[in-house]
Amino acid sequence: MATLQKARQRMDGAIEALRREFASVRTGKASPALLDSVRVEAYGSPMPLNQVGTVSAPEPRMLTVQPWDKTMLKAIEKALRESDLGLNPSNDGNMIRIPIPALTEERRKEFVKMLHKLTEEARVAVRNVRRDANDEVKSRQKDEGLSEDDIRREQGEVQKLTDQYIAKIEELMKHKEAEIMEV
Repeated sequence: MATLQKARQRMDGAIEALRREFASVRTGKASPALLDSVRVEAYGSPMPLNQVGTVSAPEPRMLTVQPWDKTMLKAIEKALRESDLGLNPSNDGNMIRIPIPALTEERRKEFVKMLHKLTEEARVAVRNVRRDANDEVKSRQKDEGLSEDDIRREQGEVQKLTDQYIAKIEELMKHKEAEIMEV
């Protein structure tokens, strides 16, 4: 059963990776996770935005960045403008305010297409785990002399596990798509 345990852990990893990817996809609402992909040129090297300041969402359509070092304001503002998020930050000398504009219908559809691509990548990752688990079961047949019935039973359990994780991925996709398409 170690095979099933390993497969479950790797599939959990695929689900977590998908959740992180989905968190960075912009919806009409402000979420600090939206800025996780932004890198700021700080002290000679690119750093994640959340390591040079505090990101918060004080209002449903507004994000704020409070830098720990006031000299970083310009670099943070520049990084936000250059990111592919389409945001327009404003600097008041102490903090950066980032209004989150409502998404157009066309932009929503683009984001949904991107979600479908990310979802397919997660499905492929889960299927790769299934393939590896099945290969491991087959190799155990040679090494440990498992019977054909044992092989079929274990591969059936691996398939059940795969189906459960594919269903979880589909559920995450439906939820995120509804969130994006909501006006």
